[in-house]
Amino acid sequence: MNEEKDAKDARGAKDARGAKDGSGTRVVGAEFIAGAVETTGLPAPTSAEIAFAGRSNVGKSSLLNAMMQRHSLARTSRTPGCTRQLNVFHVECADGLEVNFVDLPGYGWARRSKTERGEWQGMIEGYLRQRASLRAVVILVDVRRGPEDEERQLVDFLGGRRAVSEARPLEVIYVATKIDKIGAAQRKPALDAVKKTAGGGVIGFSAVSGEGREALWGRIRHAVL
Repeated sequence: MNEEKDAKDARGAKDARGAKDGSGTRVVGAEFIAGAVETTGLPAPTSAEIAFAGRSNVGKSSLLNAMMQRHSLARTSRTPGCTRQLNVFHVECADGLEVNFVDLPGYGWARRSKTERGEWQGMIEGYLRQRASLRAVVILVDVRRGPEDEERQLVDFLGGRRAVSEARPLEVIYVATKIDKIGAAQRKPALDAVKKTAGGGVIGFSAVSGEGREALWGRIRHAVL
């Protein structure tokens, strides 16, 4: 048991070091390429896409910047609900992998009218149902809160039939953010609690230390390749 724990700790330490010293996935190009309020305004679906969804205060922009190795490409704000469209980033890695990251509007905290929230829901659901190039959806939850009703409803929605033909179903990737906000001794119990609620594997992620970055890149590669 101790050997297994030591191996897990070593993998976590290696993951964090890789993000810091550049020995992990190296991004050589990342740029914002489109912002759209409906799917017709998106680029042609020629590149595989990974969508990122989560509450407006879950740290989604910070995670995207960490994944793309950019300080402020994805907009961060102290005001929840600032992302009001589908934002698309094209990412190129040193090993030749190319993928589009799609930042979905946050939910749960958005201080907007009921009408506007309804428009957002229609836009997001239309994208998730109809986008042929979509390969996976990364669902972000705060490690201190875990999945709630919105996340469970989203997973149920993603399990429904899509309006496009596909070789395999969408992958759903749970990521527990802000693990740096809790002490080292509390991380495993907190992640275990999230896993129990999510009903599957969860990646612990810190945009501060880079922990979880390589694990998430690994899941993305599996979904794309």
